[in-house]
Amino acid sequence: MRDRTHDDAMAEVFRDDPGYAVQLLNSILEDGDQGELLITLRQMTKAVDGVQTVADTAHLSATQLYRTLSPDGKPVLSNLLDIFRAMGLRLAVQPVQPPHAPAW
Repeated sequence: MRDRTHDDAMAEVFRDDPGYAVQLLNSILEDGDQGELLITLRQMTKAVDGVQTVADTAHLSATQLYRTLSPDGKPVLSNLLDIFRAMGLRLAVQPVQPPHAPAW
């Protein structure tokens, strides 16, 4: 029996339950852990249409996509937006109420 990688197992979970994938991304964005966000996005690329398809749609090479979504990746916002869009997702801004912030 061949072992699956953690990324492959998570991709299967995300494929089976896309709502969970979205909830997880939102939770990670709320916590602000960039490394975790990038790993989860990489796993999700496998779940959507595959790394090559997401890379092509985001106008990146597969190598660029892997590097961008590595735990130490330093993606620029435009690349992240293109990757999200390629997976049928978007980033959104929601107000939070820290004690000293204006009410939007």
